[in-house]
Amino acid sequence: MSTETDPALALPVRPLPASSCFAPHPPRPPRPPHVPQPDGGRGARTLTAAVCLVLGLGLIGGAAAGSWLADGTGGGTAAERAFARGGTLWRTVPVDELFPPVLRGDAAGPGGAARVWTRIGVAPDSGCDEAFDPLLEKALAPVGCTRLLRATYTDATSSAVTTVGLLVTAADSRGMRDLRRRFADERLDERTDLMPRPYAPRGTAAERFGTAQRASWALSVLTDAPAVVYAVTGFADGRTGTPPQPAALATRPGATTAPAQAGLGHEASALAGRVESGFRQAVRRTVQEDAR
Repeated sequence: MSTETDPALALPVRPLPASSCFAPHPPRPPRPPHVPQPDGGRGARTLTAAVCLVLGLGLIGGAAAGSWLADGTGGGTAAERAFARGGTLWRTVPVDELFPPVLRGDAAGPGGAARVWTRIGVAPDSGCDEAFDPLLEKALAPVGCTRLLRATYTDATSSAVTTVGLLVTAADSRGMRDLRRRFADERLDERTDLMPRPYAPRGTAAERFGTAQRASWALSVLTDAPAVVYAVTGFADGRTGTPPQPAALATRPGATTAPAQAGLGHEASALAGRVESGFRQAVRRTVQEDAR
């Protein structure tokens, strides 16, 4: 699933034009015997050689400095390296770093209430089959699906369950920007026919969390990494008939829908945001370690 970027090319050192720096001096005409050799020629040659040395060192130093300023290691800019690393991070980062066993939000609930979530299941990393509603799968198709990582959490009362997903794409930075622009322009993250599907591990509070129990969701298309982060939440008791509402609307002040009043929009938004933040932190840390 690697989306490695092409290594940046170091600034070439252009050869100096033919000049007195490197061209041989023409032979001097013979001098009459017993006439002393003047020093002016030797001094001029010494000065010329010194100037050439300074110019040569300057060009070499400039090339090296240009490469260093580009990326510090000769492997692309910092942003390019971070983007590429984001596509391979899932291979090495511990699951507890991407999906911590416990997540806390000091002001993540309605009215700034504190929230605590406990992880109750982690899905095996997989492809994206059956992970999204058909239209959402179609909308995400242009960036591809390299890997899908998911975990499910429950709140402190075990009344709400939330699946958080990290989709690692096969797209380059331009592809991710195009996808983000489309989602924003067409408001695809607010359509109830384009929702992620839950992961419901058996024997947990989420075992009755199916597509019919979805009540709110949030989705974010990253542009600094080939990834899409989402969260979908619902009631743990298996109830159906709750019209789903996107988290962006369910968290608005004064919202009176069932997802809003139950705080499910806050659950989805907060958990997606914390997993996204943790993913970015892991990318930055790994890039710094790679540069050492």
